Amino acid sequence: MVQYQRLIIHHGRKEESGGSSCCYSKRAKQKFRCLLVFSLLSCCFVLSPYYLFGFSTLSLLDSFRREIEGLSSNEPFSTPLCSEISNGTICCDRTGLRSDICVMKGDVRTNSASSSVFLFTASTKDNTKPEKIKPYTRKWETSVMDTVQELNLITKDSNKSSDSVCDVYHDVPAVFFSTGGYTGNVYHEFNDGIIPLFITSQHYKKKVVFVIVEYHDWWEMKYGDIVSQLSYYPLVDFNGDARTHCFKEATVGLRIHDELTVNSSLVNGNQTIVDFRNVLDRGYTHRIQSLVQEETESNVTALDFKNKPKLVILSRNGSSRAILNEKLLVELAEEIGFNVEVLRPQKTTEMAKIYRSMNTSDVMIGVHGAAMTHFLFLKPKTVFIQIIPLGTDWAAETYYGEPAKKLGLKYIGYKIAPRESSLYEEYGKDDPIIRDPDSLNDKGWEYTKKIYLQGQNVKLDLRRFRETLTRSYDFTIRRRFRDEVPRLLVT
Repeated sequence: MVQYQRLIIHHGRKEESGGSSCCYSKRAKQKFRCLLVFSLLSCCFVLSPYYLFGFSTLSLLDSFRREIEGLSSNEPFSTPLCSEISNGTICCDRTGLRSDICVMKGDVRTNSASSSVFLFTASTKDNTKPEKIKPYTRKWETSVMDTVQELNLITKDSNKSSDSVCDVYHDVPAVFFSTGGYTGNVYHEFNDGIIPLFITSQHYKKKVVFVIVEYHDWWEMKYGDIVSQLSYYPLVDFNGDARTHCFKEATVGLRIHDELTVNSSLVNGNQTIVDFRNVLDRGYTHRIQSLVQEETESNVTALDFKNKPKLVILSRNGSSRAILNEKLLVELAEEIGFNVEVLRPQKTTEMAKIYRSMNTSDVMIGVHGAAMTHFLFLKPKTVFIQIIPLGTDWAAETYYGEPAKKLGLKYIGYKIAPRESSLYEEYGKDDPIIRDPDSLNDKGWEYTKKIYLQGQNVKLDLRRFRETLTRSYDFTIRRRFRDEVPRLLVT
């Protein structure tokens, strides 16, 4: 696990000792008194905003400002292995903990019947050994990697080979990857697939062909808007297209950095997760405009969120980790001053519709789970409140909390109290499940999954949660005001 540290510089103040007080003249004392009065008046001016607007709100704004300042990275770009290779070469980088990457350069041809990618060379000596690779980004997880199709990367002598010539010739490079494994879970679709695809291909500036192993029609329909921002060309179904596709260069496998993020020091051009979100923005803009047009033509009036801050509750479908008093939560949020939208995405829900709801929100609330991946659809500076059930602290912070901060969101992790968990009534306050969740998690993933993920719901203490909602509301109002002032000054 990569550890991120923030450099904190403490600025000291040089102090100089002076003479004793008995040596001051009367004039010096008068100057000192004036200076003291002036200092007190200055303090009043400095502290007045805290009395006018509330100490907690400005503290929240100040802490968020410091987080934003730490987002940009000026770290030098570290060139990955196999980035520059000679013609007729296969180079594989197997140093990564999460994925293997192989690069082929020269006369590259596909052969789906044998699950192979050939590199033809005129050399009479074959010094390149065959390679095998599973182009999926969870290489450490044997159970899922066993289900992923393996590709053979083989060098052949073009003078001796009788293999068929190219059926389709591409004058741009190819990137091969699998949509097998955990594809079907939105977290894994982004973390293991879409974001690594951006990392691996963004430097081609859309002049690249994506060749998908274990292709699914639904995947292309679901993510076509995003893929269209990474490539000008149609996808190639490796198994379903028996034709021989030829390329001058191919990357087999995807590079992955950390959970739902982009490490700028490992990407050419110092791209970050914010740049990835900009890709989403461009990808969904056209479809969202169409949705707005459809609503206009159908005389459907959208809710007016221009005045009140918009809060989206990402409601879980199913029997676990649901907010049991969700209706009362909606009423509380509306009482505080929010316009509330309860979003219940299904597997068939169009991504552009989800993106539109999230992209126009000021605050998002959801219980820890794969659907929290949709925080990627929030604009930077939006408040993201993740409700953290018992026993899920580490996963909630690692998979969603830390990545959300890197995107520039104001992240709030709301750890529920034992009494807010449905497990409290089921097991009692003295059971280790309630008292010591770590001891259960230490027994293994199956215990965590069964008890804390599949067997737990949440009933929020709304008196306790009100403080979090109020702080979020105050933060949003102050942010809106701060963003509006420069515009007003210009006009």
